[in-house]
Amino acid sequence: MTTTLSEQEFRVKSDQALEHARQALLSLADAEGFEVEFQNGVLDLVFENPGDARFVVSPNAPVRQIWVSAMAKSYKLSWAPEHGAFALNGETLPKLLERLARQFLGSA
Repeated sequence: MTTTLSEQEFRVKSDQALEHARQALLSLADAEGFEVEFQNGVLDLVFENPGDARFVVSPNAPVRQIWVSAMAKSYKLSWAPEHGAFALNGETLPKLLERLARQFLGSA
């Protein structure tokens, strides 16, 4: 079930979600040698190994979703009140990003 957020609620919750995801990924990033950057409301995961790649995580206010572009795929996460987070099929943003990062890193 998804709940429609007001634009202001979306902006607050999406900023919090991106910052939470950044924090959640820092130890993995340190261990695996990739960068996690949060600037201008966009979260980037920047990899140099096993190949140059960038995952882009950005809020899409008109549709109240957080969009993730990673490994030539797009993931669209909606607010899931039962998780208190943005999620796709029950997988929250930090868990999705960690899974995708591990999948990418393991593809070497």
